[in-house]
Amino acid sequence: MNQTTNSILMIRPVAFRMNEQTAVNNYYQKVLDNLTPTSVNAKAQEEFDTFVQKLRMIGLNVVVVEDTLSPDTPDSIFPNNWISFHENGDVVLYPMFAENRRLERREDVLDHLENEGFVINEIMDYTSAEDDDIFLEGTGSIVLDRANGKAYCALSPRADEELFIEFCEDFEFTPVIFEAFQTVNGERKHIYHTNVIMCVGETFAVICADCIDDKKERKMVLDSLKGDEKEVILITEDQVNNFAGNMLEVKGTDDRRYLIMSASAHQSLTKKQIAQLEEHVTIVSSSLDTIEACGGGSARCMMAEIFLPSE
Repeated sequence: MNQTTNSILMIRPVAFRMNEQTAVNNYYQKVLDNLTPTSVNAKAQEEFDTFVQKLRMIGLNVVVVEDTLSPDTPDSIFPNNWISFHENGDVVLYPMFAENRRLERREDVLDHLENEGFVINEIMDYTSAEDDDIFLEGTGSIVLDRANGKAYCALSPRADEELFIEFCEDFEFTPVIFEAFQTVNGERKHIYHTNVIMCVGETFAVICADCIDDKKERKMVLDSLKGDEKEVILITEDQVNNFAGNMLEVKGTDDRRYLIMSASAHQSLTKKQIAQLEEHVTIVSSSLDTIEACGGGSARCMMAEIFLPSE
């Protein structure tokens, strides 16, 4: 299987704001008191449009779907949590922790992709797990190494172990399970999404090993990455706070490899880390300050990779 794709789905926001339902365990979200809701959304749209433009300039096929005002979906800009697309034509729908995020699942998004020439064969729907308060939030909770058939998951209130194992069995991934933490007001709390602390590329991996408090688990994860001959680039918890773990490798024009991240992530990296990454990819960054502050997510969360076959 391919690790990277040239096509991504993005949802353009119409009523973006800080989602009070996700803030209970996403400690990256902030209220921007100096901005009205209208101006928050306007800034988010501006950041979104600039970001899409940059991605298209490197030859990425960006399928943009406009969000709708009703129902109320303040986090719709992060579609990678509710849906994923696979090379065999499967589409996966995931159970979401926040009730208002469940409303982001829209059938017309699939219609839109089919109109763009993508083939959808089967829909795997895990969303009934919500009835039992069991959640697994897509490629936020799961970081896939598609080429090596591995799936990495940091367990949290949004990533259930049993459901993750079921997903791995259904899609023939080997599960790599661990716990990851961040310090919040002096306490160690679970990281809400795996893709905040790690990114797996074709020939490299970026990870904050310091977030994995258990030494055995930390060694197991690092050994797994190194065993697949990936250069492991370590980042700090402070860099994680700047969304340096929330990156995605994509294929641009002529199959050139790019690593997409936010401007704050890029600025937080050291010269050495940048040099290490540039051995593998060309870095593309864009300012996502408003989206990061209110949404508590960054560049990777905004892109749902499309691996579906084309007609």
